[in-house]
Amino acid sequence: MSLLTAVIGTGIAAMTTGNPARFVPGDLICGSLLLMSLLALVGVHFAGRDLPTLQRIEAQLASAQESLWKQKVKNNPDLDARRKLYREEVTTAIEQYQADSRKYRRIHNGLQTLIMIGSASTTTIAALDTGKELTRQSVTLTAISFAITVAAVFTGYYKFRERSYFLQETADAIEEEANAVRLGIGHYSEYRPGQEGEALKPFTQRGEQHRNEQRRRQQQLDQPADQATPSGQPPAV
Repeated sequence: MSLLTAVIGTGIAAMTTGNPARFVPGDLICGSLLLMSLLALVGVHFAGRDLPTLQRIEAQLASAQESLWKQKVKNNPDLDARRKLYREEVTTAIEQYQADSRKYRRIHNGLQTLIMIGSASTTTIAALDTGKELTRQSVTLTAISFAITVAAVFTGYYKFRERSYFLQETADAIEEEANAVRLGIGHYSEYRPGQEGEALKPFTQRGEQHRNEQRRRQQQLDQPADQATPSGQPPAV
């Protein structure tokens, strides 16, 4: 970002005044930020060189899992024990899938952000390079147009309003279930005092249904606009 700011600032200074040297203080600031970032990366690298690497940790984990599997075969556990072991293995697999999903989502969002900002910057620079004399008003107008374009693109891609609406809707639904089971009303009015354990079974089931619905909506919002059709669209403001 420092390098991009320096290039754009120098270009604007050159086009508006014909003297790129007017942006030298800004270039120095951007260069200082870039240098500090590089020094921070070098410091993090040397600070963590004595820590075990990811490959070593993964090898140790694979060795431990292999030892566990051999122990399972040797002990020949019964069906109940195998189910419990499978539950633990599934938990590990779920964590791995979620970690990989977050990693690829961050990469995708970073590249998409670069594409959106780059497209808006290209349009802005093309608008400035018209051969006409640039004034403060025209540069200000172009900068405002650039900011509005970036904001509109980010709003359309990340769907912040839809995400906020669905999260609040799920929170309200789970809160309603929690109040109902605590007060013994609604779906839980048939349970008498002393039957809290029996009431918790449908409460857990309904709570998981709301959470699964929220996860499904989240996945649909992460899809491209031409494929995502989340149910229960939020009302227009």
